[in-house]
Amino acid sequence: MLCEISIKNFAIIDDLRIRFSQGLTILSGETGAGKSIIISAVNLILGGRATSRLIRDGTDMAEIEAEFAIAEASQIEEIMQTHGYDPSGGLIIRRIISRNDRHKIYINGRLATIQILTALTENLASISGQHAHQGLLKEDQHLLVLDQFGSLMEQREKMTASFHEMMPLIRKLKALCDDRSRRDDQRELLEFQQKEIVDADIHPDEDKTLNLEKSRLTNSAALYQEVQGSIETLYDSPGSVFEMLADIRKRLDKAGQVDPGLNSSADKISGVLFNVEDIIDELRNYLHHIHTDESRLEAVEARIDLLNRLKRKYGKSLESVKNTLMSITRELSQIENMGDKIAATETKLSEVHSRIKKLAVNLSQGRKKASNALAKRVEAELDDLKMPGTQFKVTLQSIPADPHMDACLTADGKLLSDTGFDQARFLIAPNVGEALKPLANIASGGELSRVVLAVKAILAKTESIETIVFDEVDAGIGGGVAEVVGKKLASLGRFHQVICITHLAQIAKFGHHHYKISKSVSKGRTKTEIAPLKKKRRIEEIARLLGGEEITRATLGHAREMLEKK
Repeated sequence: MLCEISIKNFAIIDDLRIRFSQGLTILSGETGAGKSIIISAVNLILGGRATSRLIRDGTDMAEIEAEFAIAEASQIEEIMQTHGYDPSGGLIIRRIISRNDRHKIYINGRLATIQILTALTENLASISGQHAHQGLLKEDQHLLVLDQFGSLMEQREKMTASFHEMMPLIRKLKALCDDRSRRDDQRELLEFQQKEIVDADIHPDEDKTLNLEKSRLTNSAALYQEVQGSIETLYDSPGSVFEMLADIRKRLDKAGQVDPGLNSSADKISGVLFNVEDIIDELRNYLHHIHTDESRLEAVEARIDLLNRLKRKYGKSLESVKNTLMSITRELSQIENMGDKIAATETKLSEVHSRIKKLAVNLSQGRKKASNALAKRVEAELDDLKMPGTQFKVTLQSIPADPHMDACLTADGKLLSDTGFDQARFLIAPNVGEALKPLANIASGGELSRVVLAVKAILAKTESIETIVFDEVDAGIGGGVAEVVGKKLASLGRFHQVICITHLAQIAKFGHHHYKISKSVSKGRTKTEIAPLKKKRRIEEIARLLGGEEITRATLGHAREMLEKK
């Protein structure tokens, strides 16, 4: 519900603040006083386009701020929470319009975008009147009206939720199929690479071991000669190191008989002799295993070449080659599993599509029943509103599916959307003998206003919008028609907050609250003012609406009588 709106430096409005209540609020005043400007300000709060032309002359910026009370567990409360706003303190929207066209939007004190504002206000309030921007003239709203009337909103919401569940699955399936197609092209290469590495049967540090063996095989003759010479010097040749050490040990043993202090040195020499013997055994064993096999050298070199080739292709080291093999194996495994993922996604998609198709069919059946009932109800309401003989029809049609379109977006040859198969359109023939035409083609503002009011009255208990603004709903009507319109507006005020601009006393008298909008000149500037009307001043305003600027006792009496008998 709109609680308050503050308007500063907007058109001819200097500084205006209006508090609103529940029920039917009437705004009246002289032509040009600024009533439509107030509606323009409300339209901006609801996401209308801002322009610097709206700024009051002599000022740099205009500012509009509105406060809304938010009902608990309402759709707007959920939307606010989704965007990170606390609904407990209500909704405060502030728009600043600048000369440089750098306009700003604030929601509950935080800078916001026009997209967020539109999302929050889409079902917050509506402005209905004789102009083409009203929602009922937009044919995409006709299906919503029909669903609200037919109590089909729960089915529609299930349809929307299921459709939005299906769309990610369609995208996922396409991505999986595209990925499989791309990977299938790589499969042969990956399998070849895997086989090449696996067949090589690589062992840790094998390249280092082979390089060492190659060095031994390449230099085996020189190694044999050097090791054999070392053995001879140490042991085999006359005067070898072993013989000299043995002779030294004998001397020290003999000297130790004289001086026992030399026995320790003799024991150490004995230890050296044992070590020399161990070294001799190791060197002889080395000579026993040393090879000069040319075929082995060729095999080692070939193996080294193979490992180097693998390292060039798959990494700088054998460890990198093994890591590459693990990566290839994982990717091949993913390719193998891709079929399972695709099958699972197709199964899930088929289940959701079947559910959507069933929901769409049920919705269509419900809409066919509701369309006839709605048409009769609208015709009855319009008859009450002094439009007898008016024909009203709701047509339903579907869009044929493109044969090249994704099958999940179609059913029974029809295009599917998040609202089902159907598109609704309201047709009307206000005069007997005329052909039915789209609602938007109505030429008379008065007729259109009454159609809007009829639909709003029918949907009074089901429409989620809390605040309805009627801008010049009295256009083109008068007398008894105005009386009926006023009653409808008052009745609508039992379910919604209704704000109505009117020039007719027959409508104004039904208001639960009444404000008069006037303009005055101060210091050479025109400005708009608004004042709530109590009993006496309201009688005077009703009288003015009845008789113009010259108010007589007769018009005052008539005005008083109208208010008493409303």
